[in-house]
Amino acid sequence: MADAPVFKAALTGSIAMGKSTVADMLRDAGVAVFDADAVVHRLYAEGGDAVAPIGRLFPAVVQHGAIDRTALSKEVLNNADAMKRLEAVVHPLVRREQDAFLESVKSAGSSIAVFDIPLLFETGRADEFDAVMVASAPYGVQRARAMTRPGMDEKKFEAILARQVPDVDKRAAASHVISTDVPLDDTRAQVLAIVEELESLAGERPDA
Repeated sequence: MADAPVFKAALTGSIAMGKSTVADMLRDAGVAVFDADAVVHRLYAEGGDAVAPIGRLFPAVVQHGAIDRTALSKEVLNNADAMKRLEAVVHPLVRREQDAFLESVKSAGSSIAVFDIPLLFETGRADEFDAVMVASAPYGVQRARAMTRPGMDEKKFEAILARQVPDVDKRAAASHVISTDVPLDDTRAQVLAIVEELESLAGERPDA
């Protein structure tokens, strides 16, 4: 039913852990997935709602009416105060988009919604969800994947890791851990099993 509560699951994972691949697998399985990073890209694009307020904080990062993410990263990556000011602007805008997404899922009568949130634990939001999935791989696999990204180097990789909750802690706090250092078909099998479980849990809730 359109007014039935939606079972909310979060998907997260540290840099280069395969979270985006898992999100695509969830979509392939017919699950509605909210992509927080894609929302941020829209907010930073020309005409996006984050451009003006971020520009007031960091004028040099606005290029041709949009946020230059490389320049913004240099401003905030090793500056905790600057990061907090940025998050104070961006997080409420992302939350607004998340709420609109949830309403659309409810209207469609879907029983499950997944929220792809890279910094779920870092922003203290894990308790908002009925389940938490963590994409995970060994450090060596993670590092090798990260080093293939444009503009990535050892210093930047370690700086990003330093502001993320360690993978071991994310795994311990998750309701479901998805291993991504295995063949894709094996990862997909894990995802499909979790979807089946979440659908069952959604159906069992008293108010479902």
